[in-house]
Amino acid sequence: MIREVQEAVDVPIRGVISDGQRSLRNAVWAVLPDVPHQLCHFHYLKEAAKPVYEADKHAKKEFKKHLRGVRPIEHAVEKRKDAEAEAIRGYCLAVRSALTDDGRLPLSAPGLKLYERMTAIAASLTRVSEKGACRVSSNACLLS
Repeated sequence: MIREVQEAVDVPIRGVISDGQRSLRNAVWAVLPDVPHQLCHFHYLKEAAKPVYEADKHAKKEFKKHLRGVRPIEHAVEKRKDAEAEAIRGYCLAVRSALTDDGRLPLSAPGLKLYERMTAIAASLTRVSEKGACRVSSNACLLS
């Protein structure tokens, strides 16, 4: 196929960028031995980030163990209509959202993203408890 492309275009091939598949690298080398060939940056970064990804994945798994129990909290306030119950539901929704959002390597570490979001939720809860109240708008707690 590389030869067909080379013959079909009337432009010299000055370089090749591809993923790291061994068969593709061998084909480029066989057909275009004097043409520079490099991995695409995304694949290169993804490969380089594998050890970090594995550590991040493990950290996220461990962190999620400490965040179980959102459903019983939601269930405890499901029939209540007061501002406090609405605020609790808002925080539960924020936690659920943080738990289900997965980033994509190599540019985003899901475990770190979860930690950052949970830190923001915890900081908001701290501010609310220090104020002794929660600002309520449209039946949802505003995370300040």
